[in-house]
Amino acid sequence: MCDVPLRGDDKAIEVNWFSIEIADAEGTVTYRNSFVTDLPVDKANVAAMAAAGRARWKIENEAFNTLKTKGYNLEHNFGHGRKHLASVLATLNLLAFACHTVCDLADKTRKAARREQVTRQGFFHTIVALTTYLVFPSWDHLLGTIAFARPPPLAP
Repeated sequence: MCDVPLRGDDKAIEVNWFSIEIADAEGTVTYRNSFVTDLPVDKANVAAMAAAGRARWKIENEAFNTLKTKGYNLEHNFGHGRKHLASVLATLNLLAFACHTVCDLADKTRKAARREQVTRQGFFHTIVALTTYLVFPSWDHLLGTIAFARPPPLAP
């Protein structure tokens, strides 16, 4: 449907809407979703738009799942401050997630270390355990110790 008002009043913006349902061989619906867009929707592009919408939903769902269950505790109530503390803490949490994602993509040694520790939390717990008692000459040396079982540095 095209040019559908987003709300029920005269000032509502108009959007385009489409829905998708996927059913198995018995006719049981296994997936159902709808999408709102400002892009034109017609028979020629609706399948591609549905595929893009599903891909975007999957990416968002996986990112929020990571933020909630993999040590970022984004579901935690950050309402400890009087004015802006909750927003600041949530923003710092999102920045940490973005930095860790970039590091996972760009740093081969970090990626190898993460692979050895299996979980993100295990990776961070290992860093805490090692750096509590040892001083590493560099970040690369620390990651190499985790990733490749290099011996830790000698005491000064």
